[in-house]
Amino acid sequence: MSWMTDGPEEAYEEYDESSIRIRPNPKANKPRTKQRPEHNNSVTGRVISVDRGRYGVIVAEGSPEEHRAIATRARELGRKSIVTGDFVDLVGDTSGVDGSLSRVVRVQPRSSLLRRSADDTDAVERIIVANADQMLIVVAAANPEPRPRLVDRYLVAAFDAGITPILVLTKTDLADPTEFLANFAGLQLRVIRSSTDEFPIAELEEMLAGHTTVAVGHSGVGKSTLVNALVPDANRAIGRVNDVTGRGRHTSSSTISYRIGTGWIVDTPGVRSFGLGHVNPDNILKSFGDLAELAEKCPRGCTHLPDSPDCYLVDRAAKGKLGEIGALRLDSLQRLLSTLG
Repeated sequence: MSWMTDGPEEAYEEYDESSIRIRPNPKANKPRTKQRPEHNNSVTGRVISVDRGRYGVIVAEGSPEEHRAIATRARELGRKSIVTGDFVDLVGDTSGVDGSLSRVVRVQPRSSLLRRSADDTDAVERIIVANADQMLIVVAAANPEPRPRLVDRYLVAAFDAGITPILVLTKTDLADPTEFLANFAGLQLRVIRSSTDEFPIAELEEMLAGHTTVAVGHSGVGKSTLVNALVPDANRAIGRVNDVTGRGRHTSSSTISYRIGTGWIVDTPGVRSFGLGHVNPDNILKSFGDLAELAEKCPRGCTHLPDSPDCYLVDRAAKGKLGEIGALRLDSLQRLLSTLG
């Protein structure tokens, strides 16, 4: 070939940039679009478990075709969280047969979110469960000793989420819970009592019917024992209380929903702390409707605590105009608000 023997000038004259052929890249040349598939053929399901990127979902709930499917997250969801209790839209293989896998393409709007933070200074929230409308606060009368301030924190989280709290006292055969219950005398709080190994199953089933109820509690209080009594095939791990520290051992390591008749109960891992860094104090006051109406006469920025200047609620209580029940409810409100301080 002549260009290999000719001089450099002749080679440059014969070959220049126009002689180079660039292979087209179809991906690079494809116009970008923000349009996403509408997935009109998607089906709706309820998320009942979350395990390492796999979601257990109940499909066709309440119908003869109800079954469980396994799903993964679709890319278009981005970083949007999927938690137990979510209602989601699925595409792909939703048959639920062994080896099938569908995709979650949408998370439907949530009616409630139960959240907690790592501590009171952390505004980053951890979502525990979505779409619950009741909370079972499980507390042992003894072994481990009941912690009123932890119950206060559960109540704050429930009121903030718009969830109805219910107090379940276990192990009442070991200690009289009267003194402990006095802490909540001002609240319209339903209380259910049980002994170490016996639960009022019929009463609980009636209370849970038609509701999505999340069960929370300190480790070792008997929460998983309660779930196993309500759902015999749940087989939730049960721990014991350390005789030296008086603390329960964490046994439930995941949040899972179980069907109870027409309702659902969501068992959560036991915790020893419950951060409230994400909570809006105004939501707590709204849960005390009678006091919230009176608080409209308070000055702007009023904390409604005992040392709050010109607080209309504090003034009414000091003059005995709230009545005995009203004074108790104000005390409960102030204690709950003080947990956010």
